[in-house]
Amino acid sequence: MVRARATVAVLLAALAVYFVLIGVRGISLLGERQWSLKAFGVAVLALPLVGVWVVVAEVRFGRAAQRLTDELGSAGADRAVDVPRRPSGRIDRAGADALFAVQRAEVQADPADWRRWYRLAEAYDLAGDRRRAREAMRTAIERHDSNAA
Repeated sequence: MVRARATVAVLLAALAVYFVLIGVRGISLLGERQWSLKAFGVAVLALPLVGVWVVVAEVRFGRAAQRLTDELGSAGADRAVDVPRRPSGRIDRAGADALFAVQRAEVQADPADWRRWYRLAEAYDLAGDRRRAREAMRTAIERHDSNAA
């Protein structure tokens, strides 16, 4: 956990330096005489703003997902997922698909339970479907937060 936080801190610092350098370049372009260069300067200044928004959104998502992970762990929930693996250590696709089917059925049985959505997100991740894993995790976070309120 400490190593992950240190990595995030280093990456955020590198992004901050990058955003400052881009911002300086954008400001210098605003000082040019040609309107096309000024317009380009505005566009260049928008990039760090979009980047900051993306970074903040991703950090918030990661913290929320970690909060759910910690809550499941502190509740003593069995989070060990037993999925068959190949001799190389990679997850067997058929096993991941079978786990996914079980988790999807559990979510369909009780769609309000954030824990089921969390486990579905894990199953999607194990099956290699990162987009749907993130969607399911967002739903788990929403369900958790709406139950807590």
